[in-house]
Amino acid sequence: MSTAQTERAEAAKLPKGDVVAILLDQHARIRDLFSDVKGAEGKHKQQAFDELRALLAVHETGEEMILRPVAKETAGEQEASARNKEEKEANKVLVELEKMDVSTAEFDRRLAGFEKAVIDHAEHEEREEFPAILRDCSEDKRRSMGTKLQMTEKIAPTHPHPGVAGSPAAQWAVGPFASLVDRTKDLLKSAAG
Repeated sequence: MSTAQTERAEAAKLPKGDVVAILLDQHARIRDLFSDVKGAEGKHKQQAFDELRALLAVHETGEEMILRPVAKETAGEQEASARNKEEKEANKVLVELEKMDVSTAEFDRRLAGFEKAVIDHAEHEEREEFPAILRDCSEDKRRSMGTKLQMTEKIAPTHPHPGVAGSPAAQWAVGPFASLVDRTKDLLKSAAG
Protein backbone atom coordinates (compact mmCIF):
# COMPACT_ATOMS: atom_id res chain seq x y z
CA MET A 1 0.00 0.00 0.00
CA SER A 2 1.38 3.37 -0.95
CA THR A 3 1.21 6.47 1.22
CA ALA A 4 1.02 10.18 0.59
CA GLN A 5 4.75 10.45 1.27
CA THR A 6 5.53 7.68 -1.24
CA GLU A 7 3.29 9.27 -3.88
CA ARG A 8 4.99 12.64 -3.44
CA ALA A 9 8.43 11.02 -3.68
CA GLU A 10 7.46 9.21 -6.90
CA ALA A 11 6.03 12.44 -8.34
CA ALA A 12 9.25 14.29 -7.52
CA LYS A 13 11.22 11.85 -9.69
CA LEU A 14 9.24 12.87 -12.77
CA PRO A 15 9.63 16.02 -14.88
CA LYS A 16 7.69 19.10 -13.77
CA GLY A 17 4.29 19.17 -15.45
CA ASP A 18 4.25 15.43 -16.19
CA VAL A 19 0.66 14.19 -16.04
CA VAL A 20 1.61 11.25 -13.82
CA ALA A 21 3.49 13.53 -11.42
CA ILE A 22 0.48 15.85 -11.16
CA LEU A 23 -1.89 12.95 -10.49
CA LEU A 24 0.43 11.37 -7.90
CA ASP A 25 0.62 14.70 -6.06
CA GLN A 26 -3.17 14.89 -6.15
CA HIS A 27 -3.47 11.34 -4.82
CA ALA A 28 -1.24 12.38 -1.91
CA ARG A 29 -3.40 15.45 -1.26
CA ILE A 30 -6.55 13.30 -1.33
CA ARG A 31 -5.03 11.03 1.35
CA ASP A 32 -4.14 14.09 3.43
CA LEU A 33 -7.68 15.44 3.14
CA PHE A 34 -9.26 12.15 4.18
CA SER A 35 -7.08 12.24 7.30
CA ASP A 36 -8.02 15.86 7.92
CA VAL A 37 -11.76 15.17 7.61
CA LYS A 38 -11.54 12.14 9.92
CA GLY A 39 -9.64 14.11 12.58
CA ALA A 40 -11.65 17.32 12.45
CA GLU A 41 -14.86 18.52 14.06
CA GLY A 42 -17.45 21.19 13.41
CA LYS A 43 -16.88 23.86 10.81
CA HIS A 44 -13.33 22.66 10.09
CA LYS A 45 -14.62 19.16 9.28
CA GLN A 46 -17.16 20.60 6.83
CA GLN A 47 -14.50 22.78 5.19
CA ALA A 48 -12.09 19.85 4.90
CA PHE A 49 -14.82 17.67 3.40
CA ASP A 50 -15.79 20.42 0.94
CA GLU A 51 -12.16 20.68 -0.15
CA LEU A 52 -11.92 16.88 -0.50
CA ARG A 53 -15.18 16.74 -2.47
CA ALA A 54 -14.06 19.48 -4.85
CA LEU A 55 -10.62 17.94 -5.38
CA LEU A 56 -12.12 14.51 -6.06
CA ALA A 57 -14.64 15.98 -8.51
CA VAL A 58 -12.07 17.89 -10.58
CA HIS A 59 -9.44 15.14 -10.27
CA GLU A 60 -11.73 12.39 -11.55
CA THR A 61 -13.07 14.61 -14.33
CA GLY A 62 -9.52 15.38 -15.46
CA GLU A 63 -8.56 11.72 -15.39
CA GLU A 64 -11.61 10.72 -17.39
CA MET A 65 -11.13 13.42 -20.01
CA ILE A 66 -7.33 13.45 -20.40
CA LEU A 67 -5.71 10.34 -18.90
CA ARG A 68 -8.29 7.64 -19.58
CA PRO A 69 -8.40 7.89 -23.40
CA VAL A 70 -4.61 7.46 -23.50
CA ALA A 71 -4.69 4.73 -20.84
CA LYS A 72 -7.20 2.89 -22.99
CA GLU A 73 -4.46 2.65 -25.64
CA THR A 74 -1.54 1.99 -23.28
CA ALA A 75 -2.99 -0.08 -20.42
CA GLY A 76 -5.88 -1.52 -22.39
CA GLU A 77 -9.58 -0.98 -22.76
CA GLN A 78 -10.47 -3.34 -19.90
CA GLU A 79 -8.27 -1.39 -17.47
CA ALA A 80 -9.63 2.00 -18.56
CA SER A 81 -13.22 0.75 -18.35
CA ALA A 82 -12.67 -0.64 -14.85
CA ARG A 83 -11.31 2.70 -13.60
CA ASN A 84 -14.19 4.62 -15.23
CA LYS A 85 -16.70 2.26 -13.59
CA GLU A 86 -15.07 2.84 -10.18
CA GLU A 87 -15.24 6.60 -10.69
CA LYS A 88 -18.93 6.40 -11.57
CA GLU A 89 -19.61 4.45 -8.35
CA ALA A 90 -17.50 6.87 -6.30
CA ASN A 91 -19.52 9.79 -7.66
CA LYS A 92 -22.74 8.19 -6.41
CA VAL A 93 -21.33 7.79 -2.91
CA LEU A 94 -19.89 11.29 -2.94
CA VAL A 95 -23.34 12.69 -3.73
CA GLU A 96 -24.74 10.82 -0.71
CA LEU A 97 -21.93 12.07 1.55
CA GLU A 98 -22.40 15.63 0.32
CA LYS A 99 -26.03 15.55 1.51
CA MET A 100 -25.15 14.25 4.99
CA ASP A 101 -24.39 16.12 8.20
CA VAL A 102 -20.62 15.69 8.68
CA SER A 103 -21.05 15.56 12.46
CA THR A 104 -22.95 12.26 12.44
CA ALA A 105 -21.65 8.75 13.07
CA GLU A 106 -23.34 7.65 9.83
CA PHE A 107 -21.25 10.17 7.88
CA ASP A 108 -18.07 8.84 9.51
CA ARG A 109 -19.06 5.26 8.71
CA ARG A 110 -19.85 6.04 5.06
CA LEU A 111 -16.70 8.14 4.74
CA ALA A 112 -14.54 5.22 5.96
CA GLY A 113 -15.93 2.91 3.28
CA PHE A 114 -15.63 5.62 0.66
CA GLU A 115 -12.01 6.31 1.62
CA LYS A 116 -11.14 2.63 1.17
CA ALA A 117 -12.74 2.57 -2.28
CA VAL A 118 -10.99 5.80 -3.37
CA ILE A 119 -7.58 4.61 -2.12
CA ASP A 120 -8.02 1.21 -3.80
CA HIS A 121 -8.93 3.01 -7.02
CA ALA A 122 -5.87 5.28 -6.82
CA GLU A 123 -3.60 2.31 -6.15
CA HIS A 124 -4.99 0.51 -9.22
CA GLU A 125 -4.18 3.59 -11.29
CA GLU A 126 -0.68 3.72 -9.82
CA ARG A 127 -0.05 0.01 -10.53
CA GLU A 128 -1.78 -0.36 -13.90
CA GLU A 129 -2.39 2.91 -15.74
CA PHE A 130 0.51 5.11 -14.68
CA PRO A 131 3.28 2.60 -15.54
CA ALA A 132 1.71 2.07 -18.98
CA ILE A 133 1.55 5.83 -19.57
CA LEU A 134 5.17 6.23 -18.45
CA ARG A 135 6.29 3.33 -20.64
CA ASP A 136 4.39 4.19 -23.82
CA CYS A 137 4.23 7.99 -23.84
CA SER A 138 7.15 10.31 -24.42
CA GLU A 139 8.09 12.91 -21.84
CA ASP A 140 6.77 15.62 -24.18
CA LYS A 141 3.43 13.86 -24.55
CA ARG A 142 3.13 13.42 -20.77
CA ARG A 143 3.88 17.13 -20.24
CA SER A 144 1.29 18.03 -22.87
CA MET A 145 -1.20 15.78 -21.09
CA GLY A 146 -0.26 17.48 -17.81
CA THR A 147 -1.01 20.89 -19.29
CA LYS A 148 -4.34 19.66 -20.67
CA LEU A 149 -5.19 18.05 -17.33
CA GLN A 150 -4.56 21.25 -15.41
CA MET A 151 -6.60 23.29 -17.90
CA THR A 152 -9.44 20.77 -17.74
CA GLU A 153 -9.44 20.78 -13.95
CA LYS A 154 -9.77 24.58 -13.91
CA ILE A 155 -13.12 24.29 -15.68
CA ALA A 156 -14.25 20.94 -14.23
CA PRO A 157 -17.29 20.57 -11.97
CA THR A 158 -16.54 20.91 -8.25
CA HIS A 159 -19.40 18.64 -7.18
CA PRO A 160 -20.09 15.02 -8.16
CA HIS A 161 -22.27 14.38 -11.21
CA PRO A 162 -22.94 10.63 -11.38
CA GLY A 163 -24.86 10.96 -14.63
CA VAL A 164 -21.69 11.85 -16.54
CA ALA A 165 -19.05 10.18 -14.36
CA GLY A 166 -17.21 7.32 -15.99
CA SER A 167 -17.87 8.58 -19.51
CA PRO A 168 -15.24 10.82 -21.11
CA ALA A 169 -17.70 11.74 -23.89
CA ALA A 170 -20.36 12.80 -21.39
CA GLN A 171 -17.76 14.74 -19.41
CA TRP A 172 -16.85 16.70 -22.54
CA ALA A 173 -20.49 17.34 -23.42
CA VAL A 174 -21.91 18.22 -19.99
CA GLY A 175 -18.91 19.01 -17.77
CA PRO A 176 -18.40 22.67 -18.70
CA PHE A 177 -22.05 23.52 -18.03
CA ALA A 178 -22.09 21.60 -14.75
CA SER A 179 -18.93 23.41 -13.76
CA LEU A 180 -20.54 26.82 -14.18
CA VAL A 181 -23.43 25.79 -11.95
CA ASP A 182 -21.12 24.22 -9.35
CA ARG A 183 -18.75 27.15 -9.16
CA THR A 184 -21.67 29.58 -8.84
CA LYS A 185 -23.07 27.48 -5.95
CA ASP A 186 -19.64 27.45 -4.31
CA LEU A 187 -19.34 31.23 -4.56
CA LEU A 188 -22.81 31.78 -3.13
CA LYS A 189 -22.10 29.37 -0.25
CA SER A 190 -18.83 31.10 0.60
CA ALA A 191 -20.46 34.52 0.44
CA ALA A 192 -23.25 33.39 2.75
CA GLY A 193 -21.06 32.32 5.50
